[in-house]
Amino acid sequence: QVQLVESGGGLVQAGGSLRLSCAASGRTFSTYIVGWFRQAPGKEREFVARISRGGRTTDYADSVRGRFTISRDNTKNAVYLQMNSLKPEDTAVYYCAATSSVVSLTRTSSYDYWGQGTQVTVSS
Repeated sequence: QVQLVESGGGLVQAGGSLRLSCAASGRTFSTYIVGWFRQAPGKEREFVARISRGGRTTDYADSVRGRFTISRDNTKNAVYLQMNSLKPEDTAVYYCAATSSVVSLTRTSSYDYWGQGTQVTVSS
């Protein structure tokens, strides 16, 4: 099993940056693909980014591509989401999730383990 804990959220002005961290427990963390999702009030949880087990392959939602960067450090059991040029529409609770699946990686149902989330608020 994997336990995930997000941190790094907060309040930032539009155009600013934040770096989210996802700390994982478990010796097998490097065997999981990890994704970031977000959920705004009244909306469904949506895919943001994901990274392969070794960190060489990444994928992003169109809405964040070019502004967000996902990375991981398996020696520290951690995944990061660097968020630049933030916009008010990026306001949401951000979740990291882990999966041993290799298909449908933009879908929440493909992920087995979830963190509790961290709030990101972008003011205009």
